[in-house]
Amino acid sequence: MAIRSNTIVFTFDPASPRITAHDIHEWLHAEIRIQEQKVQMIQTDGIKRQVYVKLTDKDYLLSIINNTGGQGEYKHHTGEISPVMIAIAGMGYKKIRVANLPPQVPDDTLRAVLAPFGQVLNIQNEMWARAYRYPVANGVRQINMMLTKHVTSHIVIAGQRAHISYDGQPTTCYGCGDTRHLYPTCPRRQRRLLCQPQLCRGPKRRQHTR
Repeated sequence: MAIRSNTIVFTFDPASPRITAHDIHEWLHAEIRIQEQKVQMIQTDGIKRQVYVKLTDKDYLLSIINNTGGQGEYKHHTGEISPVMIAIAGMGYKKIRVANLPPQVPDDTLRAVLAPFGQVLNIQNEMWARAYRYPVANGVRQINMMLTKHVTSHIVIAGQRAHISYDGQPTTCYGCGDTRHLYPTCPRRQRRLLCQPQLCRGPKRRQHTR
């Protein structure tokens, strides 16, 4: 999956009047105050009413998110003002599924573990459909979050290795959580393989015969 890097997504109110590409450029300059030399690309998605702005570096991206607080306003030529959501591309509001976590682990523990990744809005148990004989909880918890950074696909919660998944999540290594490789080529795994007892023993001493 291709992941957008150093990119901010501006989501305009779908109920608001249409905005021209020229007006979007002017708004980004006048209201968001994005420096021209920091912009690498501007891409519009008219159907989703979104504008993607790729920037030169992550620090500048974060400064825009912090300065705007993740929210903006667009004033139309008619005088109407509509809200604009500002987020890191791939972030923002996400529905997250957490699997392999025992029901004995309380929701508060889950909230605390996920807090560094954004704001947890609510947590609820996923249920088996009524087509099944037992329409009870299936062990998966659904979490609505406002992400500020991506969550790795596997994370230890209360001593249990849980599986995390959501739309737009980058693929991460099962062993170390890095996005630059998968488990078969994980450097940490390779070091463990090389350090197996039969490979890590020192040179055998010669036995001297008398």
